[in-house]
Order: sequence, then C-alpha cells, then structure tokens
Amino acid sequence: MPNTLEYSKIFQPVLDKQVVQEATSGWMEANAGQVKYNGGNEVKLPSLTMDGLGDYDRQTGYVDGDVTLEWDTHKLTQDRGRRFQLDSQDVDETNFVATAGNVMGEFQRTQVVPEIDAYRYSKIATLAKGAGNSREIELTASNALDELLQDLAVLEDKIGTQNNVIVTLSPVMVQLLASNEHFKNLTSESVLKQGDLDLRLTSINDNALRKVASKLLKSQFTFQDGKTSGQEAGGVVNAAGAQDINWLIKTKDAPIAISKTDVIRVFDPLTNQDANAWRMDYRKYHDLWIPKNKLEKVYANLVPVTGG
Repeated sequence: MPNTLEYSKIFQPVLDKQVVQEATSGWMEANAGQVKYNGGNEVKLPSLTMDGLGDYDRQTGYVDGDVTLEWDTHKLTQDRGRRFQLDSQDVDETNFVATAGNVMGEFQRTQVVPEIDAYRYSKIATLAKGAGNSREIELTASNALDELLQDLAVLEDKIGTQNNVIVTLSPVMVQLLASNEHFKNLTSESVLKQGDLDLRLTSINDNALRKVASKLLKSQFTFQDGKTSGQEAGGVVNAAGAQDINWLIKTKDAPIAISKTDVIRVFDPLTNQDANAWRMDYRKYHDLWIPKNKLEKVYANLVPVTGG
C-alpha cells in the first residue's frame, strides 16, 4: 500500500483538476500562465503599454516609440483550510483512498468550489465599480434585453468588437431575457474551453452567456474563519449590504485566477496524536486579479440599493 506521502500525491492533482472543471469561473484559470510566481504569498502580473503610430520620414526614418512592461506585485489573499478525521474503525488502509477521495471530492464540490466562485465574482464586481465600469438598474421583462445590449455596446465602444466576451448571469436572468420576443433571433451557440471540457453555451450577438446560481452573484461576501463564535461552520455567507449582480461582462483574457491545493497532509491512526483515526489536513489558496491595463475590459451591472 502507498505510504502517507504518496497519498498526498494521489489527491492533490485530482483536487486541482476538479476545481477547474466544476467551478463556473474555472475558465479564468486559463490565464494563469501570465502569472510569475516565486513562492510565498505574492505573484507578479504583467502590464504592457506602448506608444501609438507616428509619421514615417523618408530621410530620418522611423520615430522612436516606447514599450513598457511592468510587473505589478499582488498578494494571494485567500488562504483557507480544514482538517478532517476518519475513524480507524470506519476505514482501514485497504479502502482509505476510496473513502478519503469521496470525502475530499464532496467537500470541494459542495463547499470549496462555490466559495471560490463567489469570491471571484464579487471581486470582479468590486474592481469594475472601482474603475467606473458599472451601473445599477432594476430589470424587468420589458427592459432586461435592451439594458444588456446597451452594456455590451458600451464595452464594445471602449475595446472594439471582440469575439471573446463572456457574460456571467443567473438562470433566472436568462429566463428574463428570453421573455423578450427578440431574444431568440439574437442568440446562437458557442463553445467555451474550461480545463479539459468544451462547454456549449448560448450566445447573444456572439457574446457567450455563462449561467451561475444567483446566490453566487453578490457584490460582497463574508468568508467565515471557522473559529470565531458564530462562524464555526466556516464557508461563505452573504455580507450585510451586499448588492445582487445582474450580470458581469468581461473578455476572456481580463480576469486571471489561480487556485492551488497545498500538499494534502495525511496521518495514519498510529501517527495521529489526536485520535485513533486517519487525519487529513486540507489547504487551498486562491485569488483573482485583473491587470490595470485590462480593467476597461470588464463591466458590472448591479441591482440598486434600496432603503435607508
């Protein structure tokens, strides 16, 4: 049978792959190749700027131009973890991998993946608002389609016609859009690459619609520490004053997301000092950034805050 170090090697790549494929924001990790990571909790993201065209002179030739490549430093802010134990009477070495794999896979599917999605969408909304690329409006069946087309036009006017725009919105919002008789005439099918998967999505004017549960589309969340009174359950809950997101519009290359499973530590019952049980220490770190030269490629539409 494998030793405990080999168990870690079995679990880690499978868990990382699961996040990319099951997170509705998993496609954003395709941009992680732009990240320079040298260990620790910091990464560097590239930002490229350059001069425009100048007149060519037949005597002096070309006008010199400047190209600036800056590496902006960002911190990995999401460092999350949990410890699990499986009693030795419930699982022995012969079936530990299968049982532990089921436990960790279900934990990621029901707890980790939704939290990562929630964090990414709330951060995109926050960055878009901070850059002045957002607005707030109450949507109805009569105005939703026109308002979405208007936001797409605003983005297109800034960055030009793109064929790599993704609109993140809830199934309820898609149904609201579809209630307009013109919706069907504007839609087609597109394919979004996410890990090893090819997702077939509905597109509107060639802009892919990525459906996400409404509960994940909030401007703010509270990520519970699992230790403070009232937060023992851990996970993610709605933050006070959070706004609902109608939709997020962004190009594929704008958000850069990373999620990594740290080495899964496994202790057998004889090594575990706390109980006669198998112990698994799970640690996940993740974050999302949008380089400053790509902030113009994101747009957020939110529900207005009501009441006082």
